Amino acid sequence: MFDTLIAFIIDALWSCVAALGFAVLFNVPRRMLLGCALVGAVGHAARFLVLHAGLPIEAATLFAAVLVGGLSAILSRIYQTPALIFGIVGAIPMVPGVFAYRAMIGLIRVAGADTLLADERALLLSGAAINAVKTGLLLGALAVGIAVPTLLFSRRKPVV
Repeated sequence: MFDTLIAFIIDALWSCVAALGFAVLFNVPRRMLLGCALVGAVGHAARFLVLHAGLPIEAATLFAAVLVGGLSAILSRIYQTPALIFGIVGAIPMVPGVFAYRAMIGLIRVAGADTLLADERALLLSGAAINAVKTGLLLGALAVGIAVPTLLFSRRKPVV
């Protein structure tokens, strides 16, 4: 229990640093940096908690992305800026880089290995395909999760 709490705090801290770094990289105004760091830390920490509750990473990412989208909508009203500023920066720590890397390495190994047996090649190809599909699902979950709260709760002025 104590180890999980320490891991949770460390996860939130490094996610905050990552979101803050990308916010600076994207030239987000200084007054919004704290909000960007908060959204990044809360989103990734929520995914951490949902993963430790036993849900798969795809569902955990969707839950965390919806939370990031909701926080982005709230902060956009506070700061009077587009929600996309907070949403994109807050979602960057959850980008599935490891799965994309594994998919590409698997494809490179399949393409470059002439001496592999058919079974070994099929095994490498199936592993690469699984990682590619997982990458696509995680990216889709991030996109849908960020967009849904903004679409649900932003009200356009009626045309008169």
